[in-house]
Amino acid sequence: MNILPTQVDLPFAAPVSAIAIEAGNLIRGYFERGVATEYKGDADLVTEADRASEKLIVERLAARFPTHGVFGEEGSRGQMESEYRWYIDPVDGTTNFAHGYPVFCVSLGLEHRPAGLAPNQDGQIVAAVIYDPTRDELFVSEKGKGAYLNGRRIRVSTTPTVAESLLATGFPSRKRHESPNIHFYQEVTLRSHGVRRGGSAAIDLAYTACGRFEGFWEFNLNPWDTAAGFLLVTEAGGTVTYFDGSPFQLASKEVFATNGLIYSELSTIFADLFAGKHITPLASPVEYAAQKAVRQAEPVL
Repeated sequence: MNILPTQVDLPFAAPVSAIAIEAGNLIRGYFERGVATEYKGDADLVTEADRASEKLIVERLAARFPTHGVFGEEGSRGQMESEYRWYIDPVDGTTNFAHGYPVFCVSLGLEHRPAGLAPNQDGQIVAAVIYDPTRDELFVSEKGKGAYLNGRRIRVSTTPTVAESLLATGFPSRKRHESPNIHFYQEVTLRSHGVRRGGSAAIDLAYTACGRFEGFWEFNLNPWDTAAGFLLVTEAGGTVTYFDGSPFQLASKEVFATNGLIYSELSTIFADLFAGKHITPLASPVEYAAQKAVRQAEPVL
């Protein structure tokens, strides 16, 4: 199997795919052996695999693209004034990784920042690489050239309604009580085929790009979580915006990705939730126990 597409030239994504695969093999080795973990905040985990993967990626990028800047989750910062800047997540899904749950990936997105761009203004994401080492799946894209999985062109799904959709979301590892997402999770679960919570935003975006999910939303992400997945979804024909439909930005704390077909319906649901409208009451544990007792008391016919 050719893991890269042969029908298009990918001057950024192709060489960086080799770097992502090398980093993926490195973290898979750590995963199989088991690693010690520590906290870098109240609940955010970091492992030696995160640091080793980021170190490898930064070194390989410096050798291959010496004029490019880097912005890594684990603190790597270099040549931030460069025309090109890589956003690096060396292990997206660290909590999964640390618990032995095999859903994690390496994610790299490339931003082009032409001369004259203000420091607080986004450039364009022009290349994306996401590698899932446990499934040996490589997602790649370059702007204007489509999105690919293991060399095969991918597109978002053609499912037209939320009721028929399988969606994904995520929750912050800390201060979950400050996020409204449990209410979104409840309402979308009741209105769809289901909502998955895999624990890797990059994989969720990649799965939206290849049609496994019809959409993905989450609060409080970072540029290294979303840069690569944003390009994959848009190059596969989908949409990525804020919840209100305004353009996605790298510093966005809201990410709303869809196949495009369910965008209007799902955004209406979100707007209602923000307004406190049409929220379905959820049975409390006490109410559920009482209902269960009534059912158990009923005679079997």
